[in-house]
Order: sequence, then structure tokens, then C-alpha cells
Amino acid sequence: MTQVLVWAVVLLCFWGTPVWAGGLATDLTVDVRADALGNAVVADPPGVVGAINYNPAGLALLDGRRIDYEAVAVQFAIHNTFSAPPGYNVFGYSDDPVVCQEPNGNISYCKNFTTGTSTVQGVALYIPVLDKTIDLPPGPALAPNALGVSVQAPGSKLTFADGVFAPMLAGFYRNPNDPGVFLGQQMALERVTYFAPSVGLKINDKWSVGASVNVSYQALSLDTQFRSPNELVGLLRLINDSVCPPFKNNNNIITDLFLFGFCNAQQSVGPFTPLAQLKLSMQDTVSPTYNLGVLWKPNDRFSWGAEYRSESRMHLIGKYEIDYGQGTQDVFNAVGASATGSIALSILGLPTSIPQKETGLVSMNLTYPQHFQTGISWRIWNPFKFNFDVSWDDYGQWTSFPIQFDRTPRVLQIARLLSQNATLSSINMPLGFQSPWSWGFGTETTLTPRLVFRFGFEQRGSAIPLDKRSSLVPITTAHMWGTGFGYKIDKDSDIDLTLMRLISKDTIAANTSTNFNATGINNVIYNPYAGLDGTTQAQVTMIGVAYRTRW
Repeated sequence: MTQVLVWAVVLLCFWGTPVWAGGLATDLTVDVRADALGNAVVADPPGVVGAINYNPAGLALLDGRRIDYEAVAVQFAIHNTFSAPPGYNVFGYSDDPVVCQEPNGNISYCKNFTTGTSTVQGVALYIPVLDKTIDLPPGPALAPNALGVSVQAPGSKLTFADGVFAPMLAGFYRNPNDPGVFLGQQMALERVTYFAPSVGLKINDKWSVGASVNVSYQALSLDTQFRSPNELVGLLRLINDSVCPPFKNNNNIITDLFLFGFCNAQQSVGPFTPLAQLKLSMQDTVSPTYNLGVLWKPNDRFSWGAEYRSESRMHLIGKYEIDYGQGTQDVFNAVGASATGSIALSILGLPTSIPQKETGLVSMNLTYPQHFQTGISWRIWNPFKFNFDVSWDDYGQWTSFPIQFDRTPRVLQIARLLSQNATLSSINMPLGFQSPWSWGFGTETTLTPRLVFRFGFEQRGSAIPLDKRSSLVPITTAHMWGTGFGYKIDKDSDIDLTLMRLISKDTIAANTSTNFNATGINNVIYNPYAGLDGTTQAQVTMIGVAYRTRW
């Protein structure tokens, strides 16, 4: 029965991956002028959409009727490496194909280690109507990004506006044979604000206030393979390799009574065996938040602004699909087919068989975090302007993710015996995220009466603790650079052109993260690269253009 309990621990790891942390990459593609200024625009809101998102008080400064169009080309580049430190092995086995040059076979140790590399191929996008995630062709993804409209009647102190934009957008896919597929073969995460009624009020010549209600669509999808390089699974391979050969295909009292039918499995499992593949998609079609902003502009050279964005309590619903590996099916089915194995499984409340596939519905309550930002804009001398902002995101409330199922998957039958966070229809995944502060600055230099040059930088704090880092969530502490030009076409129209680049690098030494490479018999949720050194480098490159005009 020991083997069955070991395998139960392995299956529990299926639900231990915090994919939603990808949401930490927010405000990357809201407004191209903001990107060029390092997102330091709360005291200098850019245009209609930029004001709605960063500080709705800035709408009060937009006279007449205005409209913004924006489009971007975005490319995600994620590169991971995996390497074996001295003495690397899992229960005596080191022939991990991720880092071993030798092919799988009867060998149990690796003579020639190499550095495994993983690279995403392109951008993945979730399509709500089709309920499907599609892989876009390799290279930049082209898309309209934002549309905003504002109206201020002549002589009025009120400005009304509405907009459509994407405060969160990320996705990628890998080749199925890429060594990084155990933490995301395909992933898409998006938040699209499709209705944002907003108002800005000019109280007097110095003070303005504003508010907006942003109704958004939130979606996520994940397709990932699973494995478990853990000592418990290494024990299963040892039994299969060393104990079972004389009893293979020999269903008798010995294999039933003493080995519970384990040796009857046609295919077994090991620490480097793909165990299953999980596909998951969830969405919330109506996720409202509100923004409150204030702007103080005592003169034409200086301004101060602040904004608060509320949290949003979301109820994501969707579906899941688990495709179990052949070895996974064979082991459980072999134990369940034996007399003693079947009795033992029934007593423990464990499944007596594993199907090829399981499907069902899933839901989760999740809070979109609140945000605070404040900053200044100062025209130090006539052609040069300097902006500086600090911001805070409340990801610290992501202590765990509670996932509810509409039925009892086989994995939950097992998980409830091994974790106090699991029941027959739910599992609660601990995260322990933190609420980071970030800062950024932007400069704008007037080159001619029609042309300005912009440059900005933002340092984004990491919401992920050091012991929770993962290649599935590649953006931790990040640096974002932006640059671009603004050109005044005529007295009513402007065009902005921006190049933005965000880079996040991380080194995860072996046995330092319980979501990536922790070793030990109790670290099975979820460490697909246990014992390996890892590095992650994420790059987001964007070219954006905005056309702003009166109408």
C-alpha cells in the first residue's frame, strides 16, 4: 500500500501552480505616452484613456470633444535555463532529460550533464467567444489597444469620458518538447476594460478631481504538463526497476498480497516521467472597479496628482481537463485490479482506477488588487519637464487561491488524505504574496514647437517572495524603459510613437523555491525542477502609436 500513497502525493501536485500571478504585469499597454514616460503620469495624465486609467481628475483639463485611438505591436520573450548542481540526483537517479545529454534507457545516473534551455515561441491569446486559446504566429502580435472619447461643453467645469483598453495582457506558448512545458506549455492572461464611464470636475484654477467606473472582462487559461522529481516517485521507479522484473505479467498471490498489483502495470512512473497534462480556462465577464483621482496644478510649471483604484472581488468560472499519462493510468489500474490492492484503495477512499481523461467545471473567488499612485510633474526649465511617481499594489491579499470543483476528480480523492487544504470538491493553494512599492520617472523635452522627445524608466517591485518564484511567473522585480516622440500635426491633432522594453531577470538556486525546485520528501506541490538550478529572463517589447484629435 506504500506505493499507492506515494502515488497519491504525486497527483496532489497537479493543483499547486499559481498561474494567476502573471497578473502582476499590469499597466504595460494602457497608454503609449505613459509607457514612454515610465508610467510616471499621475500628475500629467496623457489623453483620454490615460486619464481614465491613471488619474481621472486629468479629464477636467481636456476641453472640447476629443477622441484617442491607439494600437500596439507586442512581443513576449521568455528564456529559461536549467542546470544540475554538484551531487544532483533524485533517489539515486540523475538521468533527467532536461539536463542530461544521454538518452533515457536503463541507466540510472548521468555521465554528461548539459544546460537545458527553454524559449517561448510566440504570443498566445484567449478568445472569449470561442472559449479557446490560440497561438499567434511567431513574432510581434499586432492589435488595436485603446479607444477613448471625452466631451466637455463650452464653459463647463465637467468633462465626461468613456474608453476601452487593456490594463493586463500577457500570454505565451512553447513547443511541446520544450523542457519548460512543466510550468506552462501555453498560458494566456487578460483583463479588458470594455465600459469606463468617467467624469472630471475642475473645482477651480488649481484643483481638479475625477472618478471612473471601469467594467472589465477577466480571463485566464493554462495548458501545462506535469512531472514530480521527488524521492517518493523515485522509490516507485526503484521498485519497478529492481523488485518487479521477476513478477512482470505474472498476476499471482505474491504480486497481489505483497505488492498490491503494482508490478502488473505495463508502464510505470519515475521522477522524470510526464504524469499528466492539465488544461484550465476561467473567466469573469463583469468585474467592476472604480478609480478616484485628484490633481493640483498651481501653475503651468508644476503639478501634483494622486489616484486610488479599488479592488474587485471576482468569481471566475470555467472548465478543466486532465489527460493522465499512460504510466499514471497503468499504475492505479493495476493496483485497483488486484484483490488486495482494490480492498486497500477502497478502505482509504482512493480511486480504484484512473481514466484517460477527466473533465468538469471549476470556479474560484479572486480579488483583483487595489492600487495607489502619487507623483509630481515639474517643468524645470522651459523645454524640459520631469515626472516622478511612486505606486503600491496590494498583492499581499493573495495569501491563497481557493478552487472549487463541480464534482470530485480522482486527484481530489487523493489530495484530501494528504492535505488539510483539500476536500472532495475543493482545494486551497497557499501563496503568501507581498504588496510591493514601485517607482518611475519620465522626461519630456520640447525640440520644436511641434516635436517633443520622451524618455522614462520604471522599477517594478516584486510581489513574489523569494521562496515562491517560478518560471511560470517570470516577471518578478522588473525594469521598464520607454522612449518616444510626440508630434503635433495641427492645432487639434497629435500623434505619439513609443518604444517600450521591460526586462526581468532572476536566478533560482537549487532548493530555494517551493514553486519551482525545492527538494525533500514533503515538497511535492509543486516542484517540477526539484534540485536543479534555474534562471529566468522575461522581456516584453512594445511599439505603440496613438492618434489624438478633436471631433
